[in-house]
Amino acid sequence: MRISLLPLFLLLLPLLEIAGFVIVGREVGALATVGLVILSTIAGSGLLRHQGFGVMARVRAEMDAGRDPSRQLAHGAMIVLAAILLIIPGFITDIIAILLLLPPVRDLAWRLLKNRIVMATSFSSGFSARRRDKVIDLDDSDYSRGDDFTRGPDHNSPWRRLKDD
Repeated sequence: MRISLLPLFLLLLPLLEIAGFVIVGREVGALATVGLVILSTIAGSGLLRHQGFGVMARVRAEMDAGRDPSRQLAHGAMIVLAAILLIIPGFITDIIAILLLLPPVRDLAWRLLKNRIVMATSFSSGFSARRRDKVIDLDDSDYSRGDDFTRGPDHNSPWRRLKDD
């Protein structure tokens, strides 16, 4: 019988955070404690805003190169989780967030978790997220802006037939 410690940790986390506030407040003062909490919230929201776009760019670069983007996705998810933990008031969540921001810790977490994650698709060399080989070139007889309205509707158009059916 395997018991997970995560639910117990989630139940004890608010109590641990309150104890952390008391200990830090006793050492540095109440005003400095509130300032640290506000500063970590601002840092977390800035990190969340900045990293959201960066993760997608790194995933796209991996896919364009034909490599598996799962590591970049996992690192991005851990950075987003770290930002959310920074936004949550408390020093224990901030410590966990700072640890998640360290690349060696993220690599260790990825090595521990990657066997539990199932990819729905596989990536091979030669895979490209953007298909550039399916370009349709139109000439003037295929597309013209000026006389489309003067000719009237094209009754042979497949779009027209679908609409009429």
